[in-house]
Amino acid sequence: MTAMRAARISAWGGPLELVEVPRPTPREGEVRVHVEACGIGLTVLNCIQGQLGNDPSFLPRIPGHEFVGVVDAVGDGVDPGRVGERVVAYFYLVCGACPRCLAGEDSLCERFRGNLGVAIDGGYAEYAILPALNALAVPDGVDPVAATTIPDAIATPVHVARRAAIEPGERVAVIGAGGGVGIHMAQVARAFGADVAGLDVVSEKLEYLERELGIAAVESSDFGALALPEGWRGKADVIVDLLGRPESLGWALDNLDRNGRLVCLTTFRDVEFPVSPRQLVQLQLAVLGSRYNTRYEVGLAGAFVHSGRVRPVVSRRVSLDEVESVHEELRRGTLLGRGALVW
Repeated sequence: MTAMRAARISAWGGPLELVEVPRPTPREGEVRVHVEACGIGLTVLNCIQGQLGNDPSFLPRIPGHEFVGVVDAVGDGVDPGRVGERVVAYFYLVCGACPRCLAGEDSLCERFRGNLGVAIDGGYAEYAILPALNALAVPDGVDPVAATTIPDAIATPVHVARRAAIEPGERVAVIGAGGGVGIHMAQVARAFGADVAGLDVVSEKLEYLERELGIAAVESSDFGALALPEGWRGKADVIVDLLGRPESLGWALDNLDRNGRLVCLTTFRDVEFPVSPRQLVQLQLAVLGSRYNTRYEVGLAGAFVHSGRVRPVVSRRVSLDEVESVHEELRRGTLLGRGALVW
């Protein structure tokens, strides 16, 4: 049997092991993807730690959910014409047939089976198996490494923008705007017509936001002294919190204007912050949770990249042997945008 290189874990929270394993074969309803690149962001660390599922029966597991590659084999029931198609992987293992999926609400699937890279192997390998439903086309002409940002780092902000109903001319502040999702959230909000401010604590990230992307950058190490851009009258219409700490969430709620929306994306355990019903009613505020994205929104994200309205930011491109160095940057909070494992 033909072998392939991969990185996998044998215990949740355990180290990555560089191994050679048999090349997988697609079963009914599946495709095999020859992986070209796999995005590296904070979520993959959460997967490795068992935060998105820690069933011992899933082990050993190859992580990596943001991968791009070319379909090279299909199982029974899959159109053989898909061989040769460049695809991105959809993170959630959904049924595609329940009322939520049929309504275009894939991330709320009633028969949700878990996550790619957790319940099934992901893209830290030369080849990966996907349900055909999870293999979504990449627009022609988009670089495969850049495309690793489409299914999560850009499609998740597209979901946020639609969920928060961001409108042209609104003021949108993004907390954690230099990270993998944040740096694309700021761009997506602008693509929806908003006036955007990116909040972060790393000077290099703030400089990149302003110099390379033309987005107003705000240093946010002290929320007690934080000032929004001039002309915003001290308030925002939408605040997207990618930090998820009580101080950032509390600051966000206190700095929303009338009809403002706070969007939460983090899922840290035991994090709470006070919410006043009086404040919600008097200013007609909304606190929203935003869960990943839909397969339709992955298509929208691809269109944003293809048109040039959103620029993928992949600051590190590494080989399999160097993946752990990107993980360390993520833990330190110094990685600009996304990293990518490039085969």
